[in-house]
Amino acid sequence: MGNIYNFSKNVIQNLIKENKSNNSFIPILLVLSTIPLAFAINNISMGIFLLVAFITFKKETIKFQKELIFPILLYVLMVLSYFWSIDSKETLAALSKEVPLLIIPLGFLIFKTNTSEQKKKIIEYYSYVIVAFVLYYLIRAIIRYFIFGDARMFFYHGENEKDYGLVPKLLNAIHMSVFVAVAFFYFFTKEIKSKIETLFSILLFGFILLLSSKNIILVVVFLSLIHIFFFSKTAHKLRLRNLIVFGLLVGIIFSIGRIKDRFKVEFQTNTDKSLSADVIEGIPQSVHYVSLKEAWSNPTFTPNDYFNGTAFRVYQFRIFRELINENNAFFTGFGLNASYSKIKEKAIQYNLYMGVENDSDSGYQSKNFHNQYVQNFAELGVFGFILLLFLLIVNVKNAIKSKDFVHFAFAFLMISLFLTESFLWRQRGVVFFTMMYCLFNSVPKLRDVHNGSKAE
Repeated sequence: MGNIYNFSKNVIQNLIKENKSNNSFIPILLVLSTIPLAFAINNISMGIFLLVAFITFKKETIKFQKELIFPILLYVLMVLSYFWSIDSKETLAALSKEVPLLIIPLGFLIFKTNTSEQKKKIIEYYSYVIVAFVLYYLIRAIIRYFIFGDARMFFYHGENEKDYGLVPKLLNAIHMSVFVAVAFFYFFTKEIKSKIETLFSILLFGFILLLSSKNIILVVVFLSLIHIFFFSKTAHKLRLRNLIVFGLLVGIIFSIGRIKDRFKVEFQTNTDKSLSADVIEGIPQSVHYVSLKEAWSNPTFTPNDYFNGTAFRVYQFRIFRELINENNAFFTGFGLNASYSKIKEKAIQYNLYMGVENDSDSGYQSKNFHNQYVQNFAELGVFGFILLLFLLIVNVKNAIKSKDFVHFAFAFLMISLFLTESFLWRQRGVVFFTMMYCLFNSVPKLRDVHNGSKAE
């Protein structure tokens, strides 16, 4: 008990010390740490972040950084889309959810910019917070397994909030995988690791596997290999046998139970191969699995046709092209969050499965584009798409320039995730992306860097 007290005391003292050198330290960490919690708690954290920014505001700390202007411009475009939106009510409601694109960069422009060492400290504390969440959900899964006797408690998320699953559906297994992946790379890429840090990296990787997001698992494995063979100090010492051993380990992992099942569906045949999460779960075996070719070219479907993850995204890209051409929406899009009615029209036109009334299964017509690039283009037009590309290009460019592998991992994860998820159209997604983007891409003034060095 005494050790826990001393540890907690040291953590608090270190946080206070870091915050004295930069008032943004605790507010940034607070926002990042509360992302997996209830929306209200995270909203309060963002309110504290902005409040502290204005209270501690000093004219000399204001600086223009083009990297931080891009998210603000994207939000301005969202606001402007209200004036041409085909569903202004939906657009107005969505603007409050997307406001982190404005609030967070504004805070970073006002705050004194964190040095590279302070950024690493924030990521360090964030990673330990994620470890705490992982331990909580693993303990929760064990308890629920003994109560219900269902192994599904250890995998993915349930079909509803009270159903089986490692994390709640509202938190979303794919999104949680991204939050955990950034923390994993912090521990995994440390040059000198303690035994507990090595254990944490194994724990986080195992948790990502249990969450069963195929896209994120493949990206994490790929990035891990890149780090091992190109970035680590021991890269030049590796031999072919190391790669073989690693491949065998990955093969064993992917052959385990439900992890194997989730990947098996992805690669079985041309009719049901997929690299992304299914949008409707629990489909009976008797249904017809739509192939990628059929998703792109069939003149019509039947309610008995099932689209797995990739097939559905192919269909969504198909109707996106049709909607843009048919409605002359290339430059404007349909307005923020206003494309649902058009998606529903296409679902009716193509006779897709429309779900069951008064059931948790809402059908395909209620799903967004599940692709951030397409979502931006469809709702904000070509300029919304270009702004998103600018954000990602700047992120990658600065990640390479900084030689910070955690930043590089975050940049690559976002590029990949945006192919299969409309991540920025979810509150947790937009907060996480904007905060990490601003943290990694804000550059301190030369004077601040020298002052930070003297303080150390």
